[in-house]
Amino acid sequence: MNSALPGVLEIERATLSAVPAPRVLFDGGFVVRSFAGGTGRANAACSLDPAPDAELAARIGRIEDFYRRAGFRPRFRSSPLDPPGLAAMLEARGYRPHDESQVICGKLGEAFRDDPDCLALAGPEPDWTMVMASGEHQVPARQAEKARMPELLGIPAAWILLSLPDGPGTKTPAACAFVTAQGELAGLFDLAVRPAFRRRGLGRRVMAAAGAWARRRGARFAYAQVACTNAASLALNAGLGLTEHYRYRYVLHPTG
Repeated sequence: MNSALPGVLEIERATLSAVPAPRVLFDGGFVVRSFAGGTGRANAACSLDPAPDAELAARIGRIEDFYRRAGFRPRFRSSPLDPPGLAAMLEARGYRPHDESQVICGKLGEAFRDDPDCLALAGPEPDWTMVMASGEHQVPARQAEKARMPELLGIPAAWILLSLPDGPGTKTPAACAFVTAQGELAGLFDLAVRPAFRRRGLGRRVMAAAGAWARRRGARFAYAQVACTNAASLALNAGLGLTEHYRYRYVLHPTG
Protein backbone atom coordinates (compact mmCIF):
# COMPACT_ATOMS: atom_id res chain seq x y z
CA MET A 1 0.00 0.00 0.00
CA ASN A 2 1.45 3.40 -1.00
CA SER A 3 1.56 5.67 2.05
CA ALA A 4 1.73 8.77 -0.18
CA LEU A 5 -1.80 8.08 -1.41
CA PRO A 6 -5.05 8.77 0.47
CA GLY A 7 -5.79 6.18 3.15
CA VAL A 8 -8.31 3.37 2.90
CA LEU A 9 -10.77 5.08 5.26
CA GLU A 10 -10.56 8.35 3.30
CA ILE A 11 -11.38 6.58 0.04
CA GLU A 12 -14.11 4.43 1.59
CA ARG A 13 -15.83 7.49 3.04
CA ALA A 14 -15.54 9.31 -0.29
CA THR A 15 -17.29 6.48 -2.11
CA LEU A 16 -20.27 6.77 0.23
CA SER A 17 -20.80 10.24 -1.21
CA ALA A 18 -19.92 9.28 -4.78
CA VAL A 19 -22.29 6.28 -4.81
CA PRO A 20 -25.25 7.47 -2.72
CA ALA A 21 -28.14 5.43 -1.41
CA PRO A 22 -31.51 6.69 -0.11
CA ARG A 23 -31.75 4.24 2.82
CA VAL A 24 -28.89 4.37 5.32
CA LEU A 25 -28.39 2.83 8.77
CA PHE A 26 -25.39 3.33 11.05
CA ASP A 27 -24.78 0.49 13.49
CA GLY A 28 -21.54 0.71 15.45
CA GLY A 29 -18.69 0.95 12.98
CA PHE A 30 -20.87 -0.22 10.07
CA VAL A 31 -22.73 1.81 7.49
CA VAL A 32 -25.63 -0.17 6.00
CA ARG A 33 -27.25 0.99 2.77
CA SER A 34 -29.86 -0.10 0.27
CA PHE A 35 -31.23 1.31 -2.97
CA ALA A 36 -32.85 -0.63 -5.81
CA GLY A 37 -30.70 -3.74 -5.49
CA GLY A 38 -28.33 -2.82 -8.33
CA THR A 39 -24.93 -1.29 -7.56
CA GLY A 40 -23.00 -3.29 -4.96
CA ARG A 41 -21.78 -0.35 -2.90
CA ALA A 42 -25.25 1.16 -2.58
CA ASN A 43 -26.75 -2.15 -1.46
CA ALA A 44 -24.26 -3.56 1.03
CA ALA A 45 -23.08 -3.16 4.61
CA CYS A 46 -19.45 -2.20 5.17
CA SER A 47 -17.28 -1.46 8.16
CA LEU A 48 -15.45 1.84 8.55
CA ASP A 49 -13.75 0.84 11.83
CA PRO A 50 -11.31 -2.09 12.06
CA ALA A 51 -11.28 -2.06 15.87
CA PRO A 52 -12.47 -5.15 17.81
CA ASP A 53 -16.27 -5.19 18.17
CA ALA A 54 -17.69 -6.99 21.21
CA GLU A 55 -21.23 -6.75 19.77
CA LEU A 56 -20.36 -7.99 16.30
CA ALA A 57 -22.64 -11.05 16.30
CA ALA A 58 -25.69 -9.08 17.39
CA ARG A 59 -24.82 -6.34 14.92
CA ILE A 60 -24.73 -8.80 12.02
CA GLY A 61 -28.21 -9.98 13.00
CA ARG A 62 -29.56 -6.43 13.00
CA ILE A 63 -27.98 -5.75 9.61
CA GLU A 64 -29.59 -8.89 8.21
CA ASP A 65 -32.96 -7.69 9.52
CA PHE A 66 -32.44 -4.35 7.77
CA TYR A 67 -32.02 -6.05 4.39
CA ARG A 68 -34.88 -8.45 4.89
CA ARG A 69 -37.22 -5.58 5.73
CA ALA A 70 -36.05 -3.86 2.53
CA GLY A 71 -36.72 -7.05 0.56
CA PHE A 72 -33.08 -7.76 -0.31
CA ARG A 73 -30.62 -10.56 0.28
CA PRO A 74 -28.15 -9.52 3.03
CA ARG A 75 -24.80 -8.50 1.58
CA PHE A 76 -21.59 -7.35 3.22
CA ARG A 77 -18.68 -5.62 1.58
CA SER A 78 -15.42 -6.87 3.10
CA SER A 79 -12.39 -4.55 3.08
CA PRO A 80 -9.23 -3.88 5.12
CA LEU A 81 -11.49 -1.96 7.54
CA ASP A 82 -13.31 -5.12 8.72
CA PRO A 83 -13.28 -5.74 12.49
CA PRO A 84 -11.52 -8.91 13.63
CA GLY A 85 -13.66 -12.01 13.29
CA LEU A 86 -16.13 -10.65 10.73
CA ALA A 87 -15.12 -13.03 7.95
CA ALA A 88 -15.33 -16.08 10.21
CA MET A 89 -18.74 -15.08 11.59
CA LEU A 90 -20.18 -14.50 8.13
CA GLU A 91 -18.81 -17.80 6.86
CA ALA A 92 -20.35 -19.61 9.85
CA ARG A 93 -23.73 -18.07 8.95
CA GLY A 94 -23.48 -19.44 5.42
CA TYR A 95 -22.21 -16.35 3.60
CA ARG A 96 -20.12 -16.98 0.51
CA PRO A 97 -17.80 -14.63 -1.42
CA HIS A 98 -19.25 -13.28 -4.64
CA ASP A 99 -16.41 -11.45 -6.40
CA GLU A 100 -13.27 -9.44 -5.65
CA SER A 101 -12.26 -6.01 -6.89
CA GLN A 102 -9.29 -3.71 -6.67
CA VAL A 103 -9.50 -0.12 -5.55
CA ILE A 104 -6.93 1.55 -7.76
CA CYS A 105 -5.54 4.97 -7.00
CA GLY A 106 -2.96 7.46 -8.21
CA LYS A 107 -2.15 11.10 -8.72
CA LEU A 108 -4.04 13.17 -11.26
CA GLY A 109 -1.01 13.77 -13.43
CA GLU A 110 -0.53 15.08 -16.93
CA ALA A 111 -2.09 11.96 -18.46
CA PHE A 112 -5.45 13.39 -17.39
CA ARG A 113 -6.28 16.03 -19.97
CA ASP A 114 -9.25 17.60 -21.72
CA ASP A 115 -10.50 16.04 -24.93
CA PRO A 116 -12.29 17.99 -27.68
CA ASP A 117 -14.67 15.08 -28.28
CA CYS A 118 -15.72 14.85 -24.59
CA LEU A 119 -18.60 16.77 -23.08
CA ALA A 120 -19.25 17.15 -19.34
CA LEU A 121 -22.99 16.75 -18.76
CA ALA A 122 -24.92 17.86 -15.69
CA GLY A 123 -26.80 14.56 -15.49
CA PRO A 124 -27.25 11.15 -17.12
CA GLU A 125 -28.78 12.41 -20.35
CA PRO A 126 -30.22 9.86 -22.82
CA ASP A 127 -27.06 9.52 -24.95
CA TRP A 128 -24.90 8.97 -21.84
CA THR A 129 -27.38 6.43 -20.49
CA MET A 130 -27.46 4.61 -23.81
CA VAL A 131 -23.67 4.23 -23.83
CA MET A 132 -23.55 3.24 -20.16
CA ALA A 133 -26.21 0.58 -20.71
CA SER A 134 -23.93 -1.10 -23.27
CA GLY A 135 -21.45 -2.01 -20.53
CA GLU A 136 -21.32 -5.22 -18.54
CA HIS A 137 -23.64 -5.88 -15.58
CA GLN A 138 -25.92 -2.94 -16.41
CA VAL A 139 -29.11 -4.63 -15.27
CA PRO A 140 -32.34 -2.58 -14.97
CA ALA A 141 -31.85 -2.05 -11.20
CA ARG A 142 -28.45 -0.46 -11.81
CA GLN A 143 -29.82 1.78 -14.53
CA ALA A 144 -32.69 2.87 -12.28
CA GLU A 145 -30.21 3.82 -9.56
CA LYS A 146 -28.04 5.80 -11.96
CA ALA A 147 -31.07 7.73 -13.22
CA ARG A 148 -31.68 9.01 -9.68
CA MET A 149 -28.09 10.03 -8.97
CA PRO A 150 -28.55 13.77 -9.56
CA GLU A 151 -31.21 14.05 -6.86
CA LEU A 152 -29.10 12.15 -4.30
CA LEU A 153 -25.59 13.50 -4.88
CA GLY A 154 -24.29 16.13 -2.50
CA ILE A 155 -20.89 16.67 -4.16
CA PRO A 156 -19.81 18.04 -7.56
CA ALA A 157 -20.14 15.46 -10.33
CA ALA A 158 -20.19 15.19 -14.11
CA TRP A 159 -21.32 12.63 -16.64
CA ILE A 160 -18.63 12.56 -19.34
CA LEU A 161 -19.74 11.64 -22.86
CA LEU A 162 -17.31 11.05 -25.71
CA SER A 163 -18.89 11.39 -29.17
CA LEU A 164 -17.11 10.85 -32.49
CA PRO A 165 -17.80 12.80 -35.69
CA ASP A 166 -19.75 10.72 -38.22
CA GLY A 167 -20.58 13.36 -40.79
CA PRO A 168 -20.85 17.12 -41.31
CA GLY A 169 -22.04 18.58 -38.01
CA THR A 170 -23.06 15.25 -36.45
CA LYS A 171 -21.52 12.99 -33.82
CA THR A 172 -22.19 9.48 -32.52
CA PRO A 173 -21.99 8.76 -28.75
CA ALA A 174 -19.22 6.19 -28.25
CA ALA A 175 -17.91 6.15 -24.66
CA CYS A 176 -18.81 7.46 -21.24
CA ALA A 177 -17.65 7.81 -17.64
CA PHE A 178 -18.91 9.35 -14.40
CA VAL A 179 -16.71 11.49 -12.15
CA THR A 180 -17.03 13.08 -8.72
CA ALA A 181 -14.83 15.68 -7.05
CA GLN A 182 -14.65 15.74 -3.26
CA GLY A 183 -11.77 17.75 -1.86
CA GLU A 184 -8.54 16.21 -3.12
CA LEU A 185 -10.25 13.00 -4.28
CA ALA A 186 -11.75 12.30 -7.68
CA GLY A 187 -13.91 9.21 -8.06
CA LEU A 188 -13.98 7.63 -11.53
CA PHE A 189 -16.91 5.33 -12.30
CA ASP A 190 -19.13 3.92 -15.06
CA LEU A 191 -16.54 3.59 -17.80
CA ALA A 192 -18.24 2.11 -20.85
CA VAL A 193 -17.43 1.94 -24.56
CA ARG A 194 -20.06 0.82 -27.04
CA PRO A 195 -19.08 -2.50 -28.68
CA ALA A 196 -18.69 -1.02 -32.17
CA PHE A 197 -16.12 1.49 -30.87
CA ARG A 198 -13.92 -0.71 -28.70
CA ARG A 199 -10.16 -1.17 -29.11
CA ARG A 200 -9.68 2.40 -30.32
CA GLY A 201 -8.37 3.89 -27.08
CA LEU A 202 -11.64 5.64 -26.30
CA GLY A 203 -11.79 4.29 -22.75
CA ARG A 204 -8.50 5.95 -21.89
CA ARG A 205 -9.60 9.20 -23.51
CA VAL A 206 -12.88 9.45 -21.63
CA MET A 207 -11.22 8.56 -18.30
CA ALA A 208 -8.50 11.13 -18.93
CA ALA A 209 -11.12 13.80 -19.62
CA ALA A 210 -13.02 12.85 -16.47
CA GLY A 211 -9.89 13.22 -14.37
CA ALA A 212 -9.12 16.58 -15.97
CA TRP A 213 -12.61 17.79 -15.02
CA ALA A 214 -11.98 16.83 -11.39
CA ARG A 215 -8.49 18.34 -11.33
CA ARG A 216 -9.92 21.71 -12.31
CA ARG A 217 -12.07 21.44 -9.17
CA GLY A 218 -9.15 20.88 -6.84
CA ALA A 219 -8.72 17.10 -6.91
CA ARG A 220 -5.14 15.79 -6.71
CA PHE A 221 -5.78 12.05 -6.62
CA ALA A 222 -8.15 9.73 -8.44
CA TYR A 223 -9.55 6.37 -7.41
CA ALA A 224 -11.60 3.78 -9.25
CA GLN A 225 -12.90 0.26 -8.66
CA VAL A 226 -12.13 -2.57 -11.08
CA ALA A 227 -12.91 -6.27 -10.88
CA CYS A 228 -9.73 -8.31 -10.39
CA THR A 229 -10.66 -10.33 -13.47
CA ASN A 230 -10.94 -7.26 -15.73
CA ALA A 231 -7.39 -7.27 -17.09
CA ALA A 232 -8.18 -4.81 -19.89
CA SER A 233 -9.53 -2.14 -17.54
CA LEU A 234 -6.69 -2.63 -15.07
CA ALA A 235 -4.17 -2.15 -17.87
CA LEU A 236 -5.99 0.94 -19.19
CA ASN A 237 -6.00 2.55 -15.75
CA ALA A 238 -2.39 1.59 -15.06
CA GLY A 239 -1.51 3.57 -18.16
CA LEU A 240 -3.05 6.60 -16.47
CA GLY A 241 -1.12 5.96 -13.26
CA LEU A 242 -3.89 4.26 -11.27
CA THR A 243 -2.69 1.03 -9.66
CA GLU A 244 -3.84 -1.30 -6.90
CA HIS A 245 -4.19 0.34 -3.47
CA TYR A 246 -6.29 -2.33 -1.71
CA ARG A 247 -8.96 -4.93 -2.41
CA TYR A 248 -12.50 -5.65 -1.34
CA ARG A 249 -15.03 -8.37 -1.98
CA TYR A 250 -18.74 -8.93 -1.47
CA VAL A 251 -20.09 -11.78 0.61
CA LEU A 252 -23.72 -12.82 0.17
CA HIS A 253 -26.14 -14.64 2.41
CA PRO A 254 -27.11 -17.93 0.74
CA THR A 255 -30.87 -17.46 0.95
CA GLY A 256 -31.69 -13.98 2.17
